[in-house]
Amino acid sequence: MLAYLVRRLALMIPTLIGIMFVSFVVVQFAPGGPVERVIAQLSGEGSDATARISGQGGDFGGGARQSATAGDPISSKYRGAQGLNPDFIKELERQFGFDKPAYERFGLMLWNYIRFDFGRSYFRDITVIDLIREKMPVSISLGLWMMLLSYSISIPLGIAKAVRDGSRFDVWTSGVIIIGYAVPSFLFAILLIVLFAGGSFFSIFPLRGLTSDNWAQLSLGGKIVDYFWHLVLPIASMALGAFATTALLTKNSFLDEIRKQYVVTARMKGLSERAVLYRHVFRNAMLIVIAGFPGAFVAAFFSSSLLIETIFSLDGLGLLGFESVLNRDYPVVFATLYIFSLIGLVVSLISDLTYTWVDPRIDFETREV
Repeated sequence: MLAYLVRRLALMIPTLIGIMFVSFVVVQFAPGGPVERVIAQLSGEGSDATARISGQGGDFGGGARQSATAGDPISSKYRGAQGLNPDFIKELERQFGFDKPAYERFGLMLWNYIRFDFGRSYFRDITVIDLIREKMPVSISLGLWMMLLSYSISIPLGIAKAVRDGSRFDVWTSGVIIIGYAVPSFLFAILLIVLFAGGSFFSIFPLRGLTSDNWAQLSLGGKIVDYFWHLVLPIASMALGAFATTALLTKNSFLDEIRKQYVVTARMKGLSERAVLYRHVFRNAMLIVIAGFPGAFVAAFFSSSLLIETIFSLDGLGLLGFESVLNRDYPVVFATLYIFSLIGLVVSLISDLTYTWVDPRIDFETREV
C-alpha cells in the first residue's frame, strides 16, 4: 500500500501540470483579456477607468488618450486601442505580466503555485490567497453539510428501496426521487423562498447571508443555532438533486449484488438477512457509490453551488470563480483551478483508500496505476 501511495502522490505532479498547461493554452487563444478589458473600460468610462488603473501603479492621467502613430504595432494588437498612448498600453502589459513570453509566464506561474504564492487579483486590491480564504467558509458550509445530509439520507433510503424492490414503499419513494431529480436546484430554491422566506406564505428562515447581523453578540449556542438556521434553505435546495442521484445509484447497486450467486449461498448457509445484507452485500455494493464520491465532492464544494450562492446572496468560491472568468481576473481563475484540481486529486486518493476499508480484499499493490 505504501508503494501505491507514493506512486499516486508522484503522479499528482504531472497531472496538475497538465491541467494547468491545457488551461493556460486555452486562455492564450481565448478572445479578450485583462488588457482588453481595461481598454474597453477606458472607451466606455473614460477618466473613471483611467483613475482605477492609475491607482494600481500607472500614473497616466490624460496621457492615456494621447494619439498613437498610424500602424503602431502595440495599439493595433488590441481591439479598440487606437488613439491610446502606446506607452500606456505597454505599462498595462507590464502590470498584468504580458510583457513576458507565454512560456516564461507559465513557468513562473508553476514555480509560484508550488509555493502556494498565487499573487494578487488584477481588479481587487487583495492577494488571491486572502480572497480565497475569505470565500472559503461559505463553500465549506454549503458543500460539507450538503454532502453529509445527502449521503446520510440517500444511502439508507437506497438500501431500503433495494430490499423492498417493487413494493408500495419503493414505488412512491421512486416518484419522489424522480421529481426531485427533475426539479432544478435553483427552481426549488426559489420555491422555498416563496414558501418559507417571506415570499407569499411564511417568513421562517432568513433570505440572505450565512449569519445574522448580531451574530457577534450571540452566545456560543446562539451562534450555532443562527448558523444552521441560515443554512436550512440553501442546503435543502442543493441536496435535492444529489440526494435523488445517490439514492437511485445505491438501490441499483444493491439490487445487482443481491441477485448474485454468493448471496444465495450465504442465505443457504443460514445467515440472517441482515447479516447477508451488511456483511456481504454492503461492501461490494458501496464501491460504485464511493467511486462517484470525488466528482460529487468537488462539484458540491465549488461548482454546483453557484446559482444557490447567487439566489441566497452567499459569496463563496463558486460565485468568485464565475465572476473571475467574466472579469478575466486570471490570477484568481488559475488559483481556484489549481486548488480545485489539487483537492480533487487528493479526494480521489482518499476514495481509493476507502475502497480497502469497505472491502479489504482489494489490493492496490497488484494494480497498475
